[in-house]
Amino acid sequence: MKHIIALFCLALVFTACEGDQGPTGPPGQDGLDGEVGAAFEIEVDFNAANNYTISQFYGFDIVPSDAVLVYISWETIDGQEYWRLVPQTHYFENGGILTYNYDFTDEDFAIFLTSPNVDLNTLDNEFTQNQLFRVVIVPADYIGGVDTSNLDAVIEASKIESFESLETM
Repeated sequence: MKHIIALFCLALVFTACEGDQGPTGPPGQDGLDGEVGAAFEIEVDFNAANNYTISQFYGFDIVPSDAVLVYISWETIDGQEYWRLVPQTHYFENGGILTYNYDFTDEDFAIFLTSPNVDLNTLDNEFTQNQLFRVVIVPADYIGGVDTSNLDAVIEASKIESFESLETM
């Protein structure tokens, strides 16, 4: 019992010890609180002339580790736009399948339509004309743990304040 009390007292002495405060470290670099993602909107008309594909350069440099996400304005209900992460697939009642998809490099991106069983030339304008997309380029450090299917969560995590029109970039 005496040994336990002695060890307890010794532990109290070591936890109560406090030395002099060390010197102040060097000042850090001034700057932003981190990288900010880039975002823009693009309205697309898909047709046979463009092979149901649009390609666009970003107009600025991105690093290979950045994540490029594309969202499509899927529907509007009571004035509220609903955005979905691409790829998105539409299933027709006759069994046809239409997919909006994209690919990207560190220089450009492409958004395109594909279908295994629908002639793209026969699509109604609602599937090909005035399609609104949002392209979000997010530094890889900000994407971890973020639900990328939720555009609002991606915007918040990457500190995006507005979407520019691609034509103004």
